[in-house]
Amino acid sequence: MLLVPGFMAGDGSLSVLAGWLRRRGSRTAGAGMLLNTDCAERAVQRLEGRLRRLCARAGARAVVVGQSRGGELGRVLAVRNPEHVSTLVMLGSPVRGPLNVGSAVLSAVRSIARLGDVGVPGMFSSECRDGDCCAAFRRDLLASMPADVRAVSVYSRSDPIVAFESCLDRCAEHVEVRSSHAGMSVNAEVYRVLARVLEEESEQRCAA
Repeated sequence: MLLVPGFMAGDGSLSVLAGWLRRRGSRTAGAGMLLNTDCAERAVQRLEGRLRRLCARAGARAVVVGQSRGGELGRVLAVRNPEHVSTLVMLGSPVRGPLNVGSAVLSAVRSIARLGDVGVPGMFSSECRDGDCCAAFRRDLLASMPADVRAVSVYSRSDPIVAFESCLDRCAEHVEVRSSHAGMSVNAEVYRVLARVLEEESEQRCAA
């Protein structure tokens, strides 16, 4: 399983989730992120290399779990690499409107973009919103999911950060939970959803 953290978060933010998954018997790998603030296209390209190495070691396709912006990155990863991704789970990920978020998050986005504009490494820039650098990413974020990749979008109407409507990916199964935005990676309802998805994933592999 490949775990991708949310905006302005790193792999450590998903440590509780990773621990729970390992106790259930899953092998987990982080995204290699200290801070999820880089240009989306650059971030996905790095994730592709990590995904391929993970699948080569495991000898199987991966389940990708992404929180918030991590789910956006995970979606593009799955669209581009269906031979390496069997299931995608997005936790509070505004794939239909990446900037349909709260005012505090928008302020943070603008601050990061200003840093990227002046050349600070590891930061996205203003060009990422509608420029050439992330044109392919924006296209693939809205592309149809490959037929053999299952997608599940977990959302909360009580999420104060992301408008839940932005999480309703047309290619995904929608599951509503009661959770805060940041709390989805430590939420019991989310864990029940993940347990069901992983059990169904295991059954499908055994049947194949």
